[in-house]
Amino acid sequence: MGFEYLVIAFAFALPTGIIGKAKGSSFWIWFMVGLVLLFIGLAAVILSRREKDEPERQCPNCLKAVKLYVQICPRCGTELYLPDPRAVRHPGVRS
Repeated sequence: MGFEYLVIAFAFALPTGIIGKAKGSSFWIWFMVGLVLLFIGLAAVILSRREKDEPERQCPNCLKAVKLYVQICPRCGTELYLPDPRAVRHPGVRS
C-alpha cells in the first residue's frame, strides 16, 4: 500500500521539480511540493510566474538591479519606493 503511494508521489514530484527549475526556481523546493501535494503541487508550479520575466528597477543608492516587488535593497539596505513607470525594466517583454 505505501509503495504505490511513493511511486505515484515521485511521478508527480519529478515533473513538478523540472517545471519549477525551468521557471527559475529551486528544483528541490518544487520537488518537495510535488511530493507532498501531488495534483495541487503540479497545478501550482504550472500556474506560477517566471522569476526572470518579473519587472526590475535599479536601487537609487547602489544601482543594483532588483525585482519590482523587492522593498529593501539586498546590497545596501535602502528602502525602495514605487519607481517612476519609465524607470521600470520589463525583461520578458520585447520591444
